[in-house]
Amino acid sequence: MPPRRRSALLARLVVDEPGRPQIILGELRRLILDGAVPPGTVIPLREVAELFGVSHIPVREALKTLLGAGLVRHDEELGYVVAHLHPEELREMYIVRQALEEAALSAAVARATPAERATLAQTFEALEQTMRDDDPVAYHRQSRRFHLALTQPSQLFRLLHMLEAAWNVTEPVQPMAQVGQPDRMRLHTDHALMLDAFLNRDTPRLIAIAQRHHQRLESVLAEPAPAELAPPPDDISFAQ
Repeated sequence: MPPRRRSALLARLVVDEPGRPQIILGELRRLILDGAVPPGTVIPLREVAELFGVSHIPVREALKTLLGAGLVRHDEELGYVVAHLHPEELREMYIVRQALEEAALSAAVARATPAERATLAQTFEALEQTMRDDDPVAYHRQSRRFHLALTQPSQLFRLLHMLEAAWNVTEPVQPMAQVGQPDRMRLHTDHALMLDAFLNRDTPRLIAIAQRHHQRLESVLAEPAPAELAPPPDDISFAQ
């Protein structure tokens, strides 16, 4: 039997304070939501526990929480792995995201304060900078911030919680980082138009653009990712 390889996830975990089990959940969630490890990455329970200087129990509890959030799955052979969405599951989550976002937009436009409108404009500028830098991973991260900034002024806090949870489920896929530059430019144009409609308080136009944006993204993601953009496979580790 060949020697087991070290999971790439272990090398990316930050352990500033060993022996503190309460930081395990946050650190694992950070890696998954940042797209630092691709779907299918094994999360070796024993090695994570050793790294943090704790027993298996808090690691298992953290993984169960991530399992409930849809960020992790349990494989009979590999143990816990970063969740991988099948195309139909990804499409379903985009339908959920679209419905929740549209429900929040009308209230957000009406209730946005001057400070929130300024924050939205600043968030878009950060998004624009990632386009200038040609950084697809950063663009994905800033795209999420922009969409959530569009809906945050709605003050529909239960709905916003559900919307963020839906976003989290799709994060391991890093969808916006998977599209090529021409498609990313089209999607970015949608973002610019959404900002303009929001700032002009044109709710019907904003929702129409948001609908087109979601349809465009679903269409792009239905196509195979270019080879140069596909995330590298992680080291296959061991079952738990």
